[in-house]
Amino acid sequence: MQLLTTYHVIRQQFLTTSFTLLAIVFIHSSAMAENWPQWRGPEGTGVSSERELPIVWSEKRGIAWKTAIPASGASTPVIWGDAIFLTSHTQDQQLMVLKLSKKTGEIEWQKSVGTGEAARQSEMRKEQKFHDLHNLASPSCVTDGKTVVAHFGNGLLVALDFEGNELWKHNLAEAYGNYTIWWGHANSPVIASGLVINVCMQDSRSDLQSEPVESYVVAHDLVTGKLRWKKPRMTAAKSEQCDSYTTPLLTKIGGLQQLVVMGGNQLDAYDPVSGNQIWMLDGLVGGRTVTGPTIAGDMIITTRGMRGPMIAVRPTGTGEQNHRAVLWSYTEGTPDSCTPVVARELIYSVTDDGILRCIDLASGNLKFKERIAGKYKASPITAEGRVFLLNTDGRCTVISATPRFDKLVENQLEGETIASPATSDGRIYIRSKTHLYCISR
Repeated sequence: MQLLTTYHVIRQQFLTTSFTLLAIVFIHSSAMAENWPQWRGPEGTGVSSERELPIVWSEKRGIAWKTAIPASGASTPVIWGDAIFLTSHTQDQQLMVLKLSKKTGEIEWQKSVGTGEAARQSEMRKEQKFHDLHNLASPSCVTDGKTVVAHFGNGLLVALDFEGNELWKHNLAEAYGNYTIWWGHANSPVIASGLVINVCMQDSRSDLQSEPVESYVVAHDLVTGKLRWKKPRMTAAKSEQCDSYTTPLLTKIGGLQQLVVMGGNQLDAYDPVSGNQIWMLDGLVGGRTVTGPTIAGDMIITTRGMRGPMIAVRPTGTGEQNHRAVLWSYTEGTPDSCTPVVARELIYSVTDDGILRCIDLASGNLKFKERIAGKYKASPITAEGRVFLLNTDGRCTVISATPRFDKLVENQLEGETIASPATSDGRIYIRSKTHLYCISR
């Protein structure tokens, strides 16, 4: 009898310990699963904290699931928990928001939130004329885990809950004037301090009309959609140099939360709560800007538009900055579309025609230059000492984040790939023109 009692005690202790260990593992695994809540990830820099991401895959290997996406778009998947959100633009001009299950890839709901046409034949400088590579579903969604906000190239801004219920809706172009950006509005929104913040940087037409077209930064309450502030952002740029397709970068500089914006030959920062400009660096003449800024520590890395010089900027204090804020300038080939990524104190930058450069973060000196396969529009991402570079033909080159070129592997998927990759829970998510892939070990 005593032996039997002892057995039950030991067995109960064993089961309790096992369940405790399992619970710890589960909690730890859940905590390690990173959300990708906006374009370019948690910090807007393309840097992922995920571990053990796959580095080898193909159409026949490493695909956890592959889901056909109705219609097309260039928006990056954004991820929170088990939810993935995408936007699409259908042939019958429906503007769609989709929610997919991260586990299975099943489309849980798809909502038409409006209509619109990506004009291809517009008269230049009277209204935006969309480039052939994208449509109204180029801006990526943004989410705080409760609300998802989608923005489209015709100005439509809409907030939904995770069940797909529409919470509020605005159209920025209807409210503040039709977009005059040359090649189709594509700036993604960001969330800061309970606000949804959008930028519009467009041709002022100041040489064609007495009243210039306004560029601006605008914030709406995330819960109610009410306008909280709107600030003009007029620069010295003219014509197409006013145009910027970049997404604001929310960061901290000197312990102060700032919204960094690049475009119109100007780099500046705003207080996300009030909308007041904190500092400004102008005279960065280059041209229309597609490549967005990124940040490492208190250093901002950006390009001066249309393959202009890449510069490192360290702003000090408030107000107008002078040339001493520019730490270095690199001029020997810079990207036109792809935002650089920083890994291990090195900047990795790829041009549209596939010239990869590694630049020392501190000095701006070139470490290596190599040609990699294909053409590029998606921005690279980095995780665990590796850099992932996705070209427009579905090929992803994976390299080591080292000062010498070390190509690990090339992986090939089907279809056109314009959208930047996302990561979450040990997996990589890649959107092609027709499908969303979940790539897993």
